[in-house]
Amino acid sequence: MLVIHGVTRSRASRIIWLCNEIGLPFRQVPVIQAYRLADPDAPDAALNTRSPAFLKLSPSGAIPVIEDDGLVMSESYAINHYLARKHGAPFGPVDAAEDALMMQWSFYAATAVEPDALTLLFLHARGQSQSGEDQVLVANAAERLVRPFKVIDDHLARHGHLVGGRFTVADINMAETIRYAQGYGPLMEEFPALRQWLADAQGRAGFQKMWQARLAEPE
Repeated sequence: MLVIHGVTRSRASRIIWLCNEIGLPFRQVPVIQAYRLADPDAPDAALNTRSPAFLKLSPSGAIPVIEDDGLVMSESYAINHYLARKHGAPFGPVDAAEDALMMQWSFYAATAVEPDALTLLFLHARGQSQSGEDQVLVANAAERLVRPFKVIDDHLARHGHLVGGRFTVADINMAETIRYAQGYGPLMEEFPALRQWLADAQGRAGFQKMWQARLAEPE
């Protein structure tokens, strides 16, 4: 059975969502981020990304990590591509062209969207008070996201999904990345096709099952 190391309140969420869509059973080991613990090195600390047992599996000390038929693998985008390719359509590619396009959109999510989307998540999403410096960081991050969001919005307005005219792993990877910026209304309101696509994706049973598990975890 597939083993996913990492709490759901992490990038493991996109892997769990894909598994829900595929109907792929898995066992989850709830490794928590060390920075979320007061003393991650304490003898009684929860299993975390600095725990010696986890570092044997993942020397980089980052979650998520999977174990699958003897394969140990990290990096959530790559993990999702591996699982989608292994299990095939409809969520994975049907040919080399779709495989390439799914990788293209996932790399675009990782490079053009995620860094600034995370800034919005950490500095704005919960509505916390912001210093003048943080306000500038939020405004600059939102401005930089306009260009990639327009690319994605235009594509979705014409095609409905990112690859193959159907919901695939590319949509999952992109949706879970854009979710980080979802709480910044002034940006999201500019892109109606993207906003509707995201709502539809998050309305899927696979996302809802993952999200309920995520909410059940301690913050």
